[in-house]
Amino acid sequence: MIRKATIDDIKTIHALLKYFGAKGELLPRPLSRLYDHVRDFIVYVEPENGAILGCCALQFCWEDLAEIRSLAVNEDRFGQDIGTKLLETAFEEARKYKIKKLFTLTYKPGFFKKFGFIEIDKSDLPIKIWADCIHCVKFPDCDETAMLKELD
Repeated sequence: MIRKATIDDIKTIHALLKYFGAKGELLPRPLSRLYDHVRDFIVYVEPENGAILGCCALQFCWEDLAEIRSLAVNEDRFGQDIGTKLLETAFEEARKYKIKKLFTLTYKPGFFKKFGFIEIDKSDLPIKIWADCIHCVKFPDCDETAMLKELD
């Protein structure tokens, strides 16, 4: 089951992102930033016990541009289409808000290519770079792949 995240979910989301951050597979987010952006998150919840098995955030950047960020799935559940379901739910929400373009910065470009994202130069994302990336510990030497998808 996929639902909007709540304040009570943030520590679990933080632990999931911290785990993959330590592996170098995504950028971890400080706990305070997750609380700031709780409304951006959706979670995949195990129906039987309510355990959070995955998360994804859709962050609006401009009138027609949003970012897919912090997409993570519990490793024990890889291959069960949880990431796919989270991403497709984010697409639906973006369409509801009339977003025309989605982008992501990722270490897993192969996953996003399956959904129609194409690689772009980071310089094509000036709003993102100056609004958020400038505060990143990896700025200006970002090693993530920038990708863009046009929504129909």
